[in-house]
Amino acid sequence: MRLPSFRTIALSALIAGVAIAAPAYAKNPNVGGAPMYTTKNIVENAVNSKDHTTLVAAVKAAGLVDTLQGAGPFTVFAPTNAAFAKLLKGTVDTLLKPENKDKLTKVLTAHVVAGKISGAEMMKKARAMGGKYEMKTVSGDTLTAEVKKGKLYIMDESGGEARVTIADVNQSNGVIHVVNKVLLPK
Repeated sequence: MRLPSFRTIALSALIAGVAIAAPAYAKNPNVGGAPMYTTKNIVENAVNSKDHTTLVAAVKAAGLVDTLQGAGPFTVFAPTNAAFAKLLKGTVDTLLKPENKDKLTKVLTAHVVAGKISGAEMMKKARAMGGKYEMKTVSGDTLTAEVKKGKLYIMDESGGEARVTIADVNQSNGVIHVVNKVLLPK
């Protein structure tokens, strides 16, 4: 019987040590009852969320599917169906009409920031900047991240405030933060 060499034992110990010391990565959260995969892009994941059917319909109506499937990276504040339902009655139906495509595009791109910004990063920057961190959206509007009682909120230029209900849903081309209100441009 041949005994393993010192080199083999050392290599085995090193591999075992690396496996034990490797960080544990949190699994992406389920959103709208569906798993979100880091290997899929924003649109590929969003279409599977039962909580984001209105958002997906709006993205399609605005012609933004190709953009949000692009390389990015993007940070998207994704309103739920319940968030859209809080708008004045008939607002969503009106925005989805072909003649209102420009308005719809403006509203949707006011939810998108270039780059990939985690929830923790927004909170850290807000605390470092006196409580508020401003971000320019793709539409040219400004969103402001603020921490209140340990929770992350996003404010729009119209004075609206959305709470991030699920942060850091990582995508192949960015990150989604689920919000409970539609953010409106000025």
